[in-house]
Amino acid sequence: MIMINSTQVSYFTFGAYFDIGLFKYLFFLIIMCFYALIVCANVLLIVVICMNRTLHEPMYLFLCSLFVNELYGSTGLFPFLLVQILSDIHTVSAPLCFLQIFCVYTYGSVEFCNLAIMSYDRYLAICYPLQYHTRMTSNKVAVLIALTWLYPFVGVAVTIALSAPLQLCGNIINKVYCDNYSIVKLACSDTRVNNIYGLICTCILVFGLLSLILYTYMKIFKVCFSGPKQTRQKAVSTCTPHLASLLNFFFGSLFEIVQSRFDMSSVPMMLRIFLSLYFLTCQPIFNPLMYGLQMTKIRSLCKSLIFGKL
Repeated sequence: MIMINSTQVSYFTFGAYFDIGLFKYLFFLIIMCFYALIVCANVLLIVVICMNRTLHEPMYLFLCSLFVNELYGSTGLFPFLLVQILSDIHTVSAPLCFLQIFCVYTYGSVEFCNLAIMSYDRYLAICYPLQYHTRMTSNKVAVLIALTWLYPFVGVAVTIALSAPLQLCGNIINKVYCDNYSIVKLACSDTRVNNIYGLICTCILVFGLLSLILYTYMKIFKVCFSGPKQTRQKAVSTCTPHLASLLNFFFGSLFEIVQSRFDMSSVPMMLRIFLSLYFLTCQPIFNPLMYGLQMTKIRSLCKSLIFGKL
């Protein structure tokens, strides 16, 4: 149980919400439409990839995993956000708060792992086109996707197990959703184990995967600059959506880190809320639109699925 001054606490209060009067109904409608768009776009692409055998290739299977993760992360945030917007008392029970932390943190970790695996897949396809299918077998694809989901789930579960028993000196979270770092900052008890474990996980996840991404793109650029025009065109067409998704994710993560770790009291409240929500709201809609519009095969199959039935 979570303790505050030796008293059991069953809820947290969000300090980032403020009274906006009747505008809360307008914000509710906008966010609900945004969530519906995210669900429809990602479900459409998942259905297209699953129903068409021509898309049962490593690149599209990794994309399917990415779109499933967008649905998962959005569902962990948007319904909760919609309820809080309409509520006059912005509180959440402790179990539900830790459940949301689990969803949000696993979403971010799985997203990063997926993007790293996709960069490795593009590296093999561009640098070793003749050996691609022998290097990227169906068994290897299954193992990579399983690890992409398994490692974050186990790692975040341990994080929650370390944070839940902490003795807290307050229950106010200065954000619009639950965040593990905010809860650890409220702790009166020793948090060295939490900090050491968080640092180790961050080093393994961030530096390990970032090194993989940088290495693969260095090799891809080397092949592009030294290869024929056809190779460059193939690299541009397949890597542009992935690079755009990577940059969007990195900027969103940077916004979240800056907003959480540094004093932002001089920044307007609405801007702080936007920065904290950017990578949780923009990435789930950015990816399906980017891949759906940029990749010809997916775009044509989406048109045939929608307009063909009509």
